[in-house]
Amino acid sequence: MFIDETRVRVTAGSGGDGCNSFYKDRFHRGRKGRPNGGFGGDGGDIVFRADSNVHTLLDIQYRQHIAAESGTNGGSNHKKGSRGMDTVVLVPPGTLIRDFSTGLVLRDLVNPGDFAVIAKGGAGGHGNSRGRESQKGAPGNEKEVKLELKLMADIGIVGYPNAGKSTLISKISSARPKIADYPFTTKEPVLGVVRIYPGENLVVADIPGLIEGAHMGRGLGHKFLRHIERTKLLIHLIDISGRDGRDPYLDYIKLNKELKLYNEELGAKPQVVALNKIDEPGSKKAVSAFRKRYGRKSLFLISAITGEGIRELLDEVYKKCKNIKGS
Repeated sequence: MFIDETRVRVTAGSGGDGCNSFYKDRFHRGRKGRPNGGFGGDGGDIVFRADSNVHTLLDIQYRQHIAAESGTNGGSNHKKGSRGMDTVVLVPPGTLIRDFSTGLVLRDLVNPGDFAVIAKGGAGGHGNSRGRESQKGAPGNEKEVKLELKLMADIGIVGYPNAGKSTLISKISSARPKIADYPFTTKEPVLGVVRIYPGENLVVADIPGLIEGAHMGRGLGHKFLRHIERTKLLIHLIDISGRDGRDPYLDYIKLNKELKLYNEELGAKPQVVALNKIDEPGSKKAVSAFRKRYGRKSLFLISAITGEGIRELLDEVYKKCKNIKGS
């Protein structure tokens, strides 16, 4: 199950109590000895770390509370209590951590190995060994956090429902999403690795079909659109068959509008436009009509079913990705 959003309460460990102890020998009999109480150990922290072997927030979904170990109490003869063990929570790269109550972004763990201390353990209490009264350990930080996963992919495939996105990603990668001849077959994002050339791979994300109003959350638009925010390039897939009386060019305009309304940067992201289903009857006429309104801009004609035109599409995608700064 692909889980890309959850919330959890985290509690760092409390500090151990300082010891109240006095050393007595034969010279201190009958009177107060020398103070020798040790400090308590600090509590453990709650640490979130991005791990490339983790792909979903499923494990955290069923953990309502995550706690770290508390420090142990100090002992006599200046013995300091041991520090509590940290609790390390592994999350997928691309996980955004927010304070649930304020919405404030605490950390964005983009790359594998990125980590953040989200709740700090309490300090151990002072012992009386330094001429002061012993103290109890401080409680650890406690907060509720919201985790949001944004997929880390080079390319995002966008389009209206039933445009053929799942068929395309299954054709160009080892991903095997559900494919059927009706809208909204894909209900969660799918990642696939595309081998462009020997030793040259790109990660592609297929997100469920978008509809008008997606930028306002309609049809779970917000939930899906965030997964393509980090991509370098978009493949805008259009069903050129015009089934159900749809206008392919109007679909192109409307979807771009949704991207821009959701996020200006997403709307400005480089695109490769591909007209799919050119194997269907009447497609040549539909392509000609689309070109007249689309202009002289680059356009790719493909059939995700037969594979026609896909090699040329991948060559262009690879070239554009490599030319994008930071690739």
